Amino acid sequence: MPTPEARVRELRQRIRAADHAYYVLDQPLLADAEYDRLMRELAALEAGHPAFRSPDSPTQRVGGTPGDQFQKVAHREPMLSLGNVTSDEELDEFDTRVRKLLGASPETSIGYVVEPKLDGLAVELVYEQGLFTHGATRGDGTTGEDVTANLRTIGRLGANRGVLPRLKGKAPPRLEVRGEVLLQKAHFEAMNHRLVADGDEPFANPRNAAAGSLRQLDWRVTATRPLSFIAYEALGPDHPALAWKTHWEKLEALSDWGFEVSAENRRCAGMAAVKAERDRLASGRFDFPYDTDGIVVKVDDLDLRRRLGAASRTPRWAVAFKYPPQEEATRVTRIWASVGRTGRLTPVAEVEPVRLGGAMVARATLHNEDELRRKDIRIGDWVLIRRAGEVIPEVVKALPERRTGAETEFRFPAACPVCGAHVVREEGEKAWRCTGAACGAQLAGQLRHFTQRRAMDVDGLGDKLAAELVAQGLVKDFADLWGVPFATWQALFSRPRKEAVEAGAKRTPAELPEKAAQNMLEALARAKTPTLRRLLFALGIPQVGEATAGQLARAFPDLQALLDAGEEALQGVRDVGPEVARQVREWTREPRNRAVVARLLAAGVTPAAEQVDARGPFAGKTVVLTGSLSGLSRDDAKAEIERRGGKVSGSVSRKTDLVVAGEEAGAKLKKATELGVKVVDEAGFLALLKDGR
Repeated sequence: MPTPEARVRELRQRIRAADHAYYVLDQPLLADAEYDRLMRELAALEAGHPAFRSPDSPTQRVGGTPGDQFQKVAHREPMLSLGNVTSDEELDEFDTRVRKLLGASPETSIGYVVEPKLDGLAVELVYEQGLFTHGATRGDGTTGEDVTANLRTIGRLGANRGVLPRLKGKAPPRLEVRGEVLLQKAHFEAMNHRLVADGDEPFANPRNAAAGSLRQLDWRVTATRPLSFIAYEALGPDHPALAWKTHWEKLEALSDWGFEVSAENRRCAGMAAVKAERDRLASGRFDFPYDTDGIVVKVDDLDLRRRLGAASRTPRWAVAFKYPPQEEATRVTRIWASVGRTGRLTPVAEVEPVRLGGAMVARATLHNEDELRRKDIRIGDWVLIRRAGEVIPEVVKALPERRTGAETEFRFPAACPVCGAHVVREEGEKAWRCTGAACGAQLAGQLRHFTQRRAMDVDGLGDKLAAELVAQGLVKDFADLWGVPFATWQALFSRPRKEAVEAGAKRTPAELPEKAAQNMLEALARAKTPTLRRLLFALGIPQVGEATAGQLARAFPDLQALLDAGEEALQGVRDVGPEVARQVREWTREPRNRAVVARLLAAGVTPAAEQVDARGPFAGKTVVLTGSLSGLSRDDAKAEIERRGGKVSGSVSRKTDLVVAGEEAGAKLKKATELGVKVVDEAGFLALLKDGR
């Protein structure tokens, strides 16, 4: 049994490590309930032994220190953390403490505002003269990370109103808006499905996904994530526009300025009303579009708040009530390795089905070997399992006290469970990978990526058909697609009606299977002449997305020149850094990959060089597309603009040269009109394309 002093040191060390992992690395080490338990124990020890108190204790600080990769920003007023309570008794103690500090009688009813406790990343946005100038994460409460460029992208994908570039209506000279950056459940689910389909690790929960997305060094990565922003606080120097008397008036002002605030916020007269509201929110929490793990209770009267003040790390006028964690005990029946498109092996735990958050959970990802060993999860173990978002359940920890001795450790296979090829884990890597160039699990996913609309655009070749082509040995690499005869396609489409219609790209049953087979051959014939950009993206080269593929295609219009380029030449390409150049070079010098390219060329695939017209109406121009175009897809429109030397941007600014407004154009068209940016409709856009040929 450690002494109180030794236990204090141990708790501080564990909590600091957990804070760093959670706030800086976005990789939590502890479940919320366990973290709260440790913090409570530490606070109780410090209260019982005042000599052990220290200003650098986790009980006296907020979160973790800002990461080194971002510029530091000092908050004008500290962004404090909230104390946690978990019972009616503790809520009553908070209410009693508030009235005592205010010198109010026990009969005095305090007005509160109850808000859902959002599970995301706290940020501060600064507006000057109504314009968004900069923003930062909470960091350690006094100093945060400057993530302004990333914050500007939030809301562009339509997740919600996001971070407003300009406030609506009359604005004060300076306004500081605080709120939560988060991922709504549906967007988190879609993101994780894409990651899993690509063979990448899914995010453990929406909070981690939101934090990791916001803290990207490249704002363009953040722009691809459907993040939301919900405001809950406003601050500013004295100004008539900020003459609020209550917190509720602040929330109304935030909404009037255009921010999204939670529709579940309520005013409550007294603690009895707070508890009733707590119960209402708890009963409907799983129907909310975002995750919430409790409520926040705030004194409504701002003058009372000023009188109450704050302790070192928490305000005395607010508290967070945490719901009991949605955890259940169940038993691991099997652990197996799933193989993704990139060859990554991910350990998956199958468990005896258990209901959590309104859904039956039967499996959970264990992410990688390090996570599996750290938690010491064994086959046959009883474990605590928790809903960590709507897609990926999380095994919180094993329950070793319930072991019988029959449990067994999971060992990663030496050979790929799909193709039998050797499995390796490179130094410094978290994941094991299959080395088989012809691995069926990888090939089916690679084939689907290769044929998707934004790559080779082979209409009608979906997931099921790709898997069947690989399973029957008809396709061993991409070039084999062009060797599948008509009769084989016809046989493949002669399947039960539902599958056949899906694989036949919505053809009617009367057209199947002969018509579907003919359509497939025609789609493959069209796919023989892709642009070089599309082909490079289709090949699945690590780190080469559509944008990078376009830059490489423009820099190396000859495919062979790209295959032979060294790292130095690759780094000379716009937006290609040392790591991307290294991975591209490793891919191009791999003999099996060069053989795949050679077989594609031999099959008649002839990529067209990226022709850039430096003299046309789009040359050197920044163009924004908004609304829907009937004559061509958004991707095709973007490609046509880039081929003519233009650049497509996702937002309208004073630097925008042209906005193309299709049907149902929205806020971007309005902003273009306000800024005086030139706007053309679809007919005008097509005319410009014709003139630029």
